[in-house]
Amino acid sequence: MSISIRLASLSVLAGLSLFAAACQPVEQNANTTATSSVTPPGEQKLTPVPRPPAIEQAMKDRGEQDQATPTLRVTSPANNATINGSKVEVKLELSGDLKGYMPHKDPATQKGNHIHVILDNQPYEAYYELGQPFELRNVSEGKHTLRVFPSRPWHESFKNDGAFQLVEFTVKGGGDATKPTTTNSGDKMANPANKSDGASASPTPAREGKDFSASQGGNVDRAKPLLTYSRPKGEYKGADADPVMIDFWLMNAKLQGDGGEYRVRYSVDGGEAKFLDKWEPIWLSGWISGKHSVKLELVDKDGNVVDNGGYNSTTREITITK
Repeated sequence: MSISIRLASLSVLAGLSLFAAACQPVEQNANTTATSSVTPPGEQKLTPVPRPPAIEQAMKDRGEQDQATPTLRVTSPANNATINGSKVEVKLELSGDLKGYMPHKDPATQKGNHIHVILDNQPYEAYYELGQPFELRNVSEGKHTLRVFPSRPWHESFKNDGAFQLVEFTVKGGGDATKPTTTNSGDKMANPANKSDGASASPTPAREGKDFSASQGGNVDRAKPLLTYSRPKGEYKGADADPVMIDFWLMNAKLQGDGGEYRVRYSVDGGEAKFLDKWEPIWLSGWISGKHSVKLELVDKDGNVVDNGGYNSTTREITITK
């Protein structure tokens, strides 16, 4: 047999071998993260990592602020108040050993200390300027729960006694959940009589606030354990897209690592459930670009979700853009 014929035969055999290997089933890695429809194609392995160096530097630059023990008091709405109309003004008093901590947004960076304001079980909104009320707009008729707690510029909450406050109130004549009742600048679309007709009148600065739709949250029992989901939320871009922080607030519950009986269970994209046994934030690295779902649950020693109006099992969708 000539050399050319031998080479041709070897080439054919090599091609058949590669084709056969490609057709073999691929063995699944037991450590592969399970994903849901919100996860883009590709393998994602999330790993807890220390605080990012940029956050560590920010903490140093802030001096003693992170050792502050801020205390909040909700002065409006009053607990068990009845509000007529779809707009609810939130007013807070801040006190305690602040060590320089004060909510305020830096115009240059658009970041700063702030208060997380949570209506029912919807994602929080940031409240920066306590000198003016924060408006809950288009609030639907019925009973509602308001939760507030102070946060750092990178959205890590303060967890000292007195930082978290919860009030309940009832709205009569609330807004239509499908039709916002305010403009983008915060002006009420109804009740134009509140507008001045004078040509010399100066426009009223838009207040901080948010249009809210109806929530699926139920009634909260103040005597029972309560998990408040805080982060992650929204879209993460560039340097903020990896790692991403998980943070939450606990009321009436102590985790196992802190001498209690509860655990916080979390999962990403419907994957393997993991547990947090210390009340502190964690940072997860390894995200891939796209939409992801993050679920936080407060569970008892038997792994059962602790019921409290449906608030102790919360899922948020976030977007990672790298």
